[in-house]
Amino acid sequence: MGDNMKWVYSFGADNAEGDASLRNLLGGKGANLAEMASLGLPVPPGFTITTEVCTAFYKNDRNYPDGLKAQVDEALAKVGESVGMVFGDKSRPLLVSVRSGARASMPGMMDTVLNLGLTDETVEGLAKLSGDPRFAYDSYRRFIQMYSDVVLEVDHHAFEELLETYKEEQDYFLDTEMTADDWRKIISGYKKVVEDALGKPFPQDPQEQLWGAISAVFNSWRNDRADTYRRLHHIPESWGTAVNVQAMVFGNMGATSATGVAFTRDPSTGENYYYGEFLINAQGEDVVAGIRTPQALTKESRLKMGDEEPSMEEAMPKAYAELCAVFDKLEKHYRDMQDIEFTIQDNKLWMLQTRNGKRTAKASLKIAVDMCEEGLITEEEAINRVDPHSLDQLLHPSLDPDAQRDLVLTGLPASPGAASGEVVFNSDEAERLAQEGKSVILIRVETSPEDIHGMHAAKGIVTARGGMTSHAAVVARGMGRPCVCGAGDLKIDKSETFFTAGGRKVEKGEVVTIDGGTGELFFGAVPTVQPELSGDFGKLMGWADKVRRMRVRANAETPHDAQVARDFGAEGIGLCRTEHMFFEADRIVAVREMILAEDKNGREAALAKLLPMQRSDFEALFKVMSGLPVTIRLLDPPLHEFLPHSDEEIEEVAKSSGMDAQKLKDRAHKLHEFNPMLGHRGCRLGVSYPEISEMQARAIMEAACNVAKETGEKVTPEIMIPLVAKREELAFLKERIDRVIIEVLKENDIKLDYLVGTMIELPRAALTADEIAQDAEFFSFGTNDLTQTTFGLSRDDSASFLPDYMRQGIFERDPFVTLDPDGVGVLVEIAAEKGRKTRPEIKLGICGEHGGDPDSINFVEGAGLDYVSCSPYRTPIARLAAAQAKLRKSEG
Repeated sequence: MGDNMKWVYSFGADNAEGDASLRNLLGGKGANLAEMASLGLPVPPGFTITTEVCTAFYKNDRNYPDGLKAQVDEALAKVGESVGMVFGDKSRPLLVSVRSGARASMPGMMDTVLNLGLTDETVEGLAKLSGDPRFAYDSYRRFIQMYSDVVLEVDHHAFEELLETYKEEQDYFLDTEMTADDWRKIISGYKKVVEDALGKPFPQDPQEQLWGAISAVFNSWRNDRADTYRRLHHIPESWGTAVNVQAMVFGNMGATSATGVAFTRDPSTGENYYYGEFLINAQGEDVVAGIRTPQALTKESRLKMGDEEPSMEEAMPKAYAELCAVFDKLEKHYRDMQDIEFTIQDNKLWMLQTRNGKRTAKASLKIAVDMCEEGLITEEEAINRVDPHSLDQLLHPSLDPDAQRDLVLTGLPASPGAASGEVVFNSDEAERLAQEGKSVILIRVETSPEDIHGMHAAKGIVTARGGMTSHAAVVARGMGRPCVCGAGDLKIDKSETFFTAGGRKVEKGEVVTIDGGTGELFFGAVPTVQPELSGDFGKLMGWADKVRRMRVRANAETPHDAQVARDFGAEGIGLCRTEHMFFEADRIVAVREMILAEDKNGREAALAKLLPMQRSDFEALFKVMSGLPVTIRLLDPPLHEFLPHSDEEIEEVAKSSGMDAQKLKDRAHKLHEFNPMLGHRGCRLGVSYPEISEMQARAIMEAACNVAKETGEKVTPEIMIPLVAKREELAFLKERIDRVIIEVLKENDIKLDYLVGTMIELPRAALTADEIAQDAEFFSFGTNDLTQTTFGLSRDDSASFLPDYMRQGIFERDPFVTLDPDGVGVLVEIAAEKGRKTRPEIKLGICGEHGGDPDSINFVEGAGLDYVSCSPYRTPIARLAAAQAKLRKSEG
């Protein structure tokens, strides 16, 4: 790592050493600042220290690479020249902001320091230069406060308390009422706080300040919040963060200055109008911190919200017009909705950041479809714009419009969706209760990045402070959690045992319901209704269906699930687990009778009771799926779930079968398994008791014949034999199944096609797939079990230690959520290749939970399988992910 490496890239008025394509090197913020500068937009000059420095810093035991200091000094001098200032100079001091900027946007995860370069000496220069001592001291106290919090790690509450107490004594309400003298007093108080906390004075050397801030950004790349955020969003630690150092522009220079945050379209609904907030005489952190209530950007949204304070359009028409022109230019250039930060210094507009804006799923759909119809992007690009995971939010319920509601408070509608849960005031507690299976609503004065685990665990979030662009709002939208912000009426008691609003008291643990789309909180649980999926959703799905190659089926056992799946566009059932049909009260007795029977006669008597039940189940499924393929897995019962446990249950089976209760008890004891997952199940049960498979084959085929006669639609059942490890197991059962089916077809005098195949869920089956394919007409990969048997992990028991594996980075992803490509995936590829060698037209699909996971679907497309099958509600996610995977493959 020598001196000849380029560690620093400059940007500024009409020129830049980088651009948007260098995102991995400069981070998102740095790359976009460079891009805006080269587009000729007003960007304060600055420079970016690259992500490679971060990587080198950690490799080198938190030491900086050679040559960095010299490059930073040179870049800093260049910034000073272009604004006519000098860093550390007493009469014309250059002030800078220091911000992080990773490759992936991590809102609120990394810290910012503004007004850096102020000292007891330079603040006098700034006061003279600006002719506004109040502004100079206001900026200095902000710098001490932020720098102490972020870099020196002095608790920020000490500063806030000092300021609040002072304001109360002086009878001030807002910071803007403070005079220059007031700020001088506050500053000496602040400096004392720092000295008391650290035993040394606040640093007065601008160079020491600068490197302190740069190091704080690099160090924060590995703090707990950043680690949690990366884990939730699958951002590799190795990417590192960049640091951006930029000349300060001041929104706090009086009434002709302001600062704001804006989106080029509404990030909640996707509607095409400017959406944002600004504050006059303020700095950036005032808008997002939620201490002062921001004003609307446009007159229209001001009137809609019923605000009295003038909008930016009315208060600063010239700067507003300039801003609109910039918005249009940026949206056309990036061809996506932008999230923008800007500052107005003395009526002049400066752009501080632009990035593709975070948005809800609903907005993401609307923006993608609108932009396609506006001709900004193609249908293929529109497909790629929507994150399949996010569709989950749309497939979820909203409040029933006809239900009774008991309104407690109203805030800002920060993130849509409806949720009910117990009131909880603290993130650790929210996480603990969620782990116990409770639904919780997290209620805070405001959220900070430290609350990320609690927000993730909660069903919804409510804050007393903060606008639509506050931390809570941005993070909740990204997570798909409903959120209500800025509920001014909400007062949380110091004891954190209750809150009050509008004279009502709500205790911790009481149930409330929030509607993030309207910003309302109701007492009690309000019933919800399922979503309507039409319009933009239907359009985008249509485009996705045109593109994708793989079919998408659903896992379903009940007519209701099958109907949901069809409504969501499933092209068949990829897994019907027949044992799930046996848990109903009238059936479980017959199933227990069959399992506990001592001989074939006893079993056949019980199976005769089950046959008509099974047949009517299959008829209902075939009707809903009208002619689409239905894969039915033969009984694969975890026996222990079916065995009777209590004396009453044994009594019931005794009554139904005429067997002796004590005998039944002994038999149940004998059948008990130590490791049921690897036990007497799947085809092993069929080998011991072939009459079970024969009964099921008969029920399936009789149902198919009945439905074909009744509806005239051909049904193609696919009969799947589970847990095969050797070809011989399959051959043994297939012969018996074929025999039964030929009989049924003869009895019904009808011709129907059917397939017999197997589930590949054991490594041995994958490795000998060429032999198994001699008898199997299709393979369906049961990737849940294949993952369990490949890793030797039990899905039910490993939850207790998998989090440790994720934290230590041993697993980057949970292998039960995202298919492990290097182990389990290789077995899938081997089986597919060997299976096709023996039987070129063999049908291949995957039916584990992975079938609904976009990253796994990407793998499955690469492996060339014919279809994925997933839970009914994930069908649209799989359809979109399959289209994206196909596009990726054809580009790649």
